[in-house]
Amino acid sequence: MSKLEDIEKAVAALAPKELARFREWYAAFDAEQFDAKIAADAASGALDGLAEEAMRELAAGRTRPL
Repeated sequence: MSKLEDIEKAVAALAPKELARFREWYAAFDAEQFDAKIAADAASGALDGLAEEAMRELAAGRTRPL
């Protein structure tokens, strides 16, 4: 059995309160991973092209308020 299958079985066996705690932990963990990836991409310049494109769209009037 793979590690993922082991984890799936363990999660499926959690009591409701434990599952709720796991969800909270995983949501925070996932957000931290996402934030770290975005920060790394920003620092490396990987997002520069997207930012430049967005600025061109704004200057051309092809945007709308959020």
